[in-house]
Amino acid sequence: MNDAAQIWTRSKEKLVRTVVSLGFPEELGDAAARHLGSPKAIDRMTAYLNCDKPTDADTVVDEMLAIRAEIDAWKRKKAAAESNSAYNDLLYYGLGEEEETDEY
Repeated sequence: MNDAAQIWTRSKEKLVRTVVSLGFPEELGDAAARHLGSPKAIDRMTAYLNCDKPTDADTVVDEMLAIRAEIDAWKRKKAAAESNSAYNDLLYYGLGEEEETDEY
């Protein structure tokens, strides 16, 4: 197992332990970790659970969806910025070398 997989596994296990300690089923923690995807997002969810200690599963799922929505919005914003940068480069530099012609 590589380092990234080990980090993800540790984050997932910590989330599952936290979910179980709050009285929820282990499957909720597994599903949340899969849906969140990254160790950073999973750690953020774990921190939320430790801080707020929600008492119902709906609140846990709502927070998981909110974290996922923020990640997706950030990815869309980053992709838009990269596209805008490429478009600006195209406007500034053009498509490449153009042949000069005497015709207008």
